Amino acid sequence: MKPSKTSVHSKTYAIPEICFEDKKLISFSGLTVFQKLFDHLSLKQSLRQCFKHRVVGSILGEATIVLLLVVHLLLGYRELRHLRYYDDDPMVKRLLGLKRLPDVATVSHTLARMDTASVNNLQQTIGSMVLNRLKVLSLPRVTLDFDGSVIGTGRFAEGTAVGFNKKKKGQRSYYPLFCTVAQTGQVLNILHRSGNVHDSNGARDFILSCVEQVREALPGVMLVVLQEGMIMIDMLKAKTRSSLMRNLSGLTC
Repeated sequence: MKPSKTSVHSKTYAIPEICFEDKKLISFSGLTVFQKLFDHLSLKQSLRQCFKHRVVGSILGEATIVLLLVVHLLLGYRELRHLRYYDDDPMVKRLLGLKRLPDVATVSHTLARMDTASVNNLQQTIGSMVLNRLKVLSLPRVTLDFDGSVIGTGRFAEGTAVGFNKKKKGQRSYYPLFCTVAQTGQVLNILHRSGNVHDSNGARDFILSCVEQVREALPGVMLVVLQEGMIMIDMLKAKTRSSLMRNLSGLTC
């Protein structure tokens, strides 16, 4: 039987008071801290904006599912089937604003229905949050570290391919390229790639895009780009794409 919206969603509660007592607590009581953080960042509202163009009638919605995945990773889990370990935890429900958590099938189907625009909006939102934090920190120098990472999978998932994998030869995998801010450890952007591509596949355009993104948000800040051991210092004085290409001319792609 399909549940109704009122049986799934619950009202947002006030931040509970933290008390230290000699009593046994639930496993995930520390999520109280993240509830305050999510409210401060307006994370739920930002995620809803990523999927506002979607007209699919869903009780939970894509924003709730994405927030569930964020909590899922914060709790230390990596596979969707691990949802069963906390499917009845009151703190997780409280943080998500739900009376009941979705099952694995619901999460999987919701992710499969997401379109390219939703993914692009989500990436832009994450990048904007990272840049906003860098503005608050007012760092004199920002270091962008570009590095590829092999993510193996035992299934024939879409976008996987057999490529270089020193841990498990012949395993299907992804080979995304990450742009990470070294000072904060935050991921500014990611280039999704299959596991059988060369390191240089799409790297130059991706690096240029990330550099221009930081230039626009943080004018006047010294930018250091790290890519596979090569260091390039950019004083952020160049304005055009052609000058950016000259700055990155030493990059082996």
